[in-house]
Amino acid sequence: MKIVRFDELKAVPWKNGLGITRELAVEPPGASMETFAWRVSIADVDTASPFSVFPDIDRTIVLLEGAGFTMRLDGEREHGLTTPLAPFAFPGEAKVDVRLAGGATRDFNLMVRRGVSRARLEVLQGPGVFDGVKVAYVAEGSGSADGQPIAAGDSVFDATTITLAPNSQAIAVLL
Repeated sequence: MKIVRFDELKAVPWKNGLGITRELAVEPPGASMETFAWRVSIADVDTASPFSVFPDIDRTIVLLEGAGFTMRLDGEREHGLTTPLAPFAFPGEAKVDVRLAGGATRDFNLMVRRGVSRARLEVLQGPGVFDGVKVAYVAEGSGSADGQPIAAGDSVFDATTITLAPNSQAIAVLL
């Protein structure tokens, strides 16, 4: 089991160079953008920049902080990512333009290569005890992972048990 604090995550440019992201986990370890089976990251969106295109990737995005934004997919369909901790899934090959709802935002992203891997997101609500979580990001509140304290902004990897305190929430990646 490993805990990584948010300030320990390295910020790197998006694939299209128009924003920054912090990679939490990638499988296999060290895989590139072209070879990962699945990838989990936290991105900062501070301009109305288009998303990077990822063919053959299923994406799920969750608003963590800020007012969010409206996503226009392939110039047709719109989705308002304005409710915190409400996952939204979309195909990585979609052309996504963004209109900010009111300032910079931060979001959690899961990307899974179709036909290669399977993973899904689940929002965990405290109080509660959760088993079988590959990666968890504490979005609000606190708790413990295998008996070690965790707080908002912490990422937990391969914990046997995650316990969330009342009014706490975490985003879990389940394989």
